[in-house]
Amino acid sequence: MYETIEEFKVKEGYTISFLCRTLNVQRSSYYKWLNRIVPKKELQDEEVARLIIEYNETFNGVLGYRQMTFYINYLNHTNYSEGYIHRLMKLLNIKSRIRRKKVNRVICKPEQVGENILARQFTAEYPNQKWCTDVTEFQVPGERKKLYLSAIMDLYDSSIVSYKLSNSNNNRLVFDTFNRAVELNPYATPIFHSDRGFQYTSKIFKMMLDANGMIQSMSRVGKCIDNGPMEAFWGTLKSEMFYGIHFKDESALREAIDKYIFDYNNWRLQKKLGTTPNQYRYYSQLNGTIV
Repeated sequence: MYETIEEFKVKEGYTISFLCRTLNVQRSSYYKWLNRIVPKKELQDEEVARLIIEYNETFNGVLGYRQMTFYINYLNHTNYSEGYIHRLMKLLNIKSRIRRKKVNRVICKPEQVGENILARQFTAEYPNQKWCTDVTEFQVPGERKKLYLSAIMDLYDSSIVSYKLSNSNNNRLVFDTFNRAVELNPYATPIFHSDRGFQYTSKIFKMMLDANGMIQSMSRVGKCIDNGPMEAFWGTLKSEMFYGIHFKDESALREAIDKYIFDYNNWRLQKKLGTTPNQYRYYSQLNGTIV
């Protein structure tokens, strides 16, 4: 009630006496509230709540309490706990989007397979040491066709080093993605990890890897966790820029995917890195990690 008086008292025709009578509030009680000393904890809660609302709107509702905590602490040089931010988000009824379950894929007989050399060792000591890749699909809005996204991730900094979009999930999509990654990183000879999709088990793709001095690694049958970083990236991408969002047409969807990957590499903070993927890669160049 006191906040209501504060809001309306500056408007013409609304005197404090009138507002107190209307709300059945004693004027003395209002002035006591107005002149009270606000506890530091209450001021802090109000400021952090303002940041939560601001960041939730800025990032289109995709930040869960862990990411929200990281962004607030990183951008404001604070050290709030995840539990504290979680409690405030619950009071504000703010939460991130829930991810959908992944659709099972059709299993094809492979031409050749590789061993799981990566063996869930998802950390890398230097750039271009370990790459992983996968293909995911999107339903094109308003049409009975799909859009496929192929991407390659560097496990050193979780950056997307190459990606391609196509209406066909075929060898060319994967081969073009690979060729683009090689073009951008001509001296890279990473362990190249994938699932057992038909593009990756083809003899031609194995020849492409061998020609570039790369070691092939593949997930075990039915073990999607063996390619965990790519699975996690797909889940994050679709939660943050696809699920629950209306796209006018295929062109708008393509544009949104392009923008998301650019922002992911250049602007999206990652807690494990303490910065963005491309900033982390840049610091590696300065420190001599990248030759």
